Amino acid sequence: MNLHSQPELGARLVAMVRSSSSLMAALRVVRSLGLNSWCIGAGAVRSLVWDALHGYERPSAIEDVDVVYFDDAADGPGQDADLERRLREAMPALRWEVTNQATVHDWFANFGQVVPPVRSLEEGVGTWPEFATCVGVNLNDEESIGVVAPHGLDDLFELLVRHNPLRASAATYRQRVQSKRFGERWPLLSIEEC
Repeated sequence: MNLHSQPELGARLVAMVRSSSSLMAALRVVRSLGLNSWCIGAGAVRSLVWDALHGYERPSAIEDVDVVYFDDAADGPGQDADLERRLREAMPALRWEVTNQATVHDWFANFGQVVPPVRSLEEGVGTWPEFATCVGVNLNDEESIGVVAPHGLDDLFELLVRHNPLRASAATYRQRVQSKRFGERWPLLSIEEC
């Protein structure tokens, strides 16, 4: 995402991330892995923003921490498992999920679905099922927070849930909206039917 096009929303997101000691700790642990292109995204970021916009004093429980990275020279699923193991050892209280976006097309192929490989972390994040979820954050060595938001931050901050058709079917989108209880957990959301 080009932060110059949305500087206010980018600054608001960075401030929210900085205010979360648990997310900052998770970012520091992932940074210690030494990955070149990575972020923590999806639910950890989405919940942080929606909780703040709803005025919740206590953060929502996060089911898992999605760590995504892009490494087209990786060894395959074994590398993801090794990274998860290292993260669990460093922060065992969190349920970590690590996915190399360069190999997601192989995962889809195991279920008989042909999807093209992505060419970057941003392109991979941009395929997630809802536009508001297509957001990640990372942390560099100077403690600067980077934002990965290929579709921008409008949906996230406008509390809008819309289907991203790039990879997820309408049925998958509907199932996620229901299983994640978006409307129940965050009643100010506008959830588009699909």
